[in-house]
Amino acid sequence: MIHGNYTGNNKVKLIRGGKDYFDLLIQLINQATDSIHLQTYIFESDATGRLIGNALIQAATKKINVFLLVDAYASQSLSKTFIKELTDAGVHFRFFETFFKTKHFYLGRRLHHKVVVIDTRYTLVGGLNISDNYNEWNEHSAWLDFALYAEGEIAQQLCVLCWKAWRDFPSKMGVTPCEQKSLSYNFSPEEKALVRMRRNDWVRRKTEISKSYVEMFDNAESHIIILSSYLIPGKLFRHHLKKAVQRGVLITVITAGRSDIALAKNAERFWYAWLLRNNIEVYEYGKNILHGKMAVCDGEWLTIGSFNVNNISTYASIELNLDVRDKKLGGDTEKILRDIINSDCVKITTTTLRRSTNIFSQFLHWLSYEIINTVFYLFTFYFRHQD
Repeated sequence: MIHGNYTGNNKVKLIRGGKDYFDLLIQLINQATDSIHLQTYIFESDATGRLIGNALIQAATKKINVFLLVDAYASQSLSKTFIKELTDAGVHFRFFETFFKTKHFYLGRRLHHKVVVIDTRYTLVGGLNISDNYNEWNEHSAWLDFALYAEGEIAQQLCVLCWKAWRDFPSKMGVTPCEQKSLSYNFSPEEKALVRMRRNDWVRRKTEISKSYVEMFDNAESHIIILSSYLIPGKLFRHHLKKAVQRGVLITVITAGRSDIALAKNAERFWYAWLLRNNIEVYEYGKNILHGKMAVCDGEWLTIGSFNVNNISTYASIELNLDVRDKKLGGDTEKILRDIINSDCVKITTTTLRRSTNIFSQFLHWLSYEIINTVFYLFTFYFRHQD
């Protein structure tokens, strides 16, 4: 069943994180002729940040309109000197401000989406931040992550979104520069893919990504593979996951064996027993830190972006995914995920879970979940109770 809001005049490609992603990002920035929008959660002034920053500076010196929006909480370590270099060169820079933040704590929305739009024609949407953690340097391997590269109509929609996020007052903006452009595309029928933009932003009452996952759970005919770095399914997701399994759908989840956030990993492990009781296959990725966020259904369609399967992404952060209906991309993506399962993952079973946990670790997992759940509830209480 295909629901609406898809655009059909698009060409897409899955990009694995690391050198492939950043090489493509540099290429797109260097070939820009009109405008660049880059919006991300984390932008660090490390080697990768400098690499991307220098490319943006070069673009700005060529009189290209460059807009860089980063989250004020997650990117607070970005040096003032580096920011000055960007703005002196003509890069339009802005922090997306939270209501309150310190070095270790924030209150309010986070700009968690990761999107690049070049010339209203080319785009990258995924889970990768601008940081050495997501790149490959000498002996350093990149965290496991993915992005979707797209050309076509979807880029114009994303450009409009970037303008509205940049201004943060979408209702007052009027027509954006992106919408004033008349664009044409020359894709062959074999290249074209159905793509739609999906957003979650509880303050703006956007729950589209959550609805995409529910649509996937409710309409899957055979199987679903979910790759999620911080998989802590809330009540809504648990309900639809359980119903899907009861219909005979095989659901496989790939979680992080190692995580950059220990509290989140412990909270995630709290839900392993529930997943296994409901006949959901669980695999832990052990080669490096897993940071990717996507799901593929029946080898035919997928959702990919910044959304994690947890309540923070569902109810608190600003998230962006792209849904794609394309058998070739869906099949290729499923093969990549199965190769990761076979070569880099360990299967978690009821037996292995029992052997690896004791009363103290069980208490730690429960406590971690309760801490995350309580903090989430307190920090989002105001937004969840507005009309």
